[in-house]
Amino acid sequence: MKNKYVDLIEQAFDLSSDEFSVEDGELNWFGIPLMDLIKQYGTPLRISYLPKIRQNIQRARRMFNVAMAKVDYAADYQYCYCTKSSHFSFVMEEVLKNKVNIETSSAFDINILEELHKSGQLGTDTFILCNGFKRPQYVENIQNLIRLGFKNVVPILDNKFELDLFDKDLKMKVGIRIAAEEEPKFDFYTSRLGIRYNDIIPYYKKNIQHNPHVKLKMLHFFINTGIRDTAYYWNELNKAVNLYCELKKICPELDSLNIGGGFPIQAHLDFEYDYEYMAEEIVSQIKKTCNNNNTPEPNIFTEFGSYTVGESGAMLYSIVNQKQQNDRELWNMIDSSFITTLPDTWAINQRFVLLAVNNWDKEYERVHLGGLTCDSEDYYNAEAHSNAVFMPKLEPDNEQFVGFFHMGAYQEALSGYGGIQHCLIPAPKMVVIDKDDDGEYTTKLFAKEQSYKSMLKILGYY
Repeated sequence: MKNKYVDLIEQAFDLSSDEFSVEDGELNWFGIPLMDLIKQYGTPLRISYLPKIRQNIQRARRMFNVAMAKVDYAADYQYCYCTKSSHFSFVMEEVLKNKVNIETSSAFDINILEELHKSGQLGTDTFILCNGFKRPQYVENIQNLIRLGFKNVVPILDNKFELDLFDKDLKMKVGIRIAAEEEPKFDFYTSRLGIRYNDIIPYYKKNIQHNPHVKLKMLHFFINTGIRDTAYYWNELNKAVNLYCELKKICPELDSLNIGGGFPIQAHLDFEYDYEYMAEEIVSQIKKTCNNNNTPEPNIFTEFGSYTVGESGAMLYSIVNQKQQNDRELWNMIDSSFITTLPDTWAINQRFVLLAVNNWDKEYERVHLGGLTCDSEDYYNAEAHSNAVFMPKLEPDNEQFVGFFHMGAYQEALSGYGGIQHCLIPAPKMVVIDKDDDGEYTTKLFAKEQSYKSMLKILGYY
């Protein structure tokens, strides 16, 4: 009877990709022995693997360009990175090495871009798409970027009042965000973001068409549930393209359609998604609709955030103890907190790829994973299995380590990285990993585990 952890995983999932492999009962991630990292840095440990970022950028760029070539698409594809997914300097620097455009969400994003420009990493030809509700400081920072000489700053108007906030004499390009309709299962019918379909053309005629300082260059729409092969998604895309065609007839400067983000990332080991098909179908449908309307096809912009950086992240924990709370429930307690390090597991029940790091040659058992805080919601108990996870059985004097993978987007920002977190659980160490042309990897300690002194300073004790 096969009852080892390695047998369970191999029977249930395909680990034939270049990401996960097992040697001598221990897990490797992109060829990196994770136990070596744990021996060097300890746990809890947050990892960012930079090569995965550039791999996904290049993959999406290739897919859309191939899709355009297949249908003889007569415009360009532009890849944008959403800074809100991860603002860390090592992420932004890696993104910009790949000649990527940027999408921002708030005032401080612009300050980051100014620093990257000063260091020579951000050129003035880069498209800077400024989304989000525009408060006064955000507006002022956008204007400063334009005055610095950035040629492709495009504030995306989120409502009918934002244009009035900008300097009337400042020449600029703008976009308009469409308030997309949400899926029927949502608690609301229309996105709170953007301007209603029926208001966009009247608004353009009244506020932009005869304004010598403002040119409308882009329509933007985004579906909250992401890019999926559903009737709902294709219907919303078709409505947006038809609106583009209608608006293009009275606005010759309009030349771009921003379809937002939404490419999914692998959240479980049996994940399947046909990226190539979706890219080809998007391009094909846009071209077909434009042809039907005798309208030149637009440049296509995407804003991939999670897709860019999500699969580059991992979080490693050690199991510090096991508690049997009743006849059925075994609790393996990690040396940190899910609420503070993986807040999406608590807030929106997000799942991540979960695997044991060591002891793959041991028998497995059904367990729940618990965090250290006093909150009853600080747990993780389901991946591809129902109501529990399976881990190697704990043995005396044999430490067990577990890893959560593809958690590189949003977790640090949502948890308030480096700030005050629930029960004063410290932020873990963070290590950045890169590989050279010869395939040799290097590690760099980006941040030590948060100290009590830094917490007390934030709380006003120093």
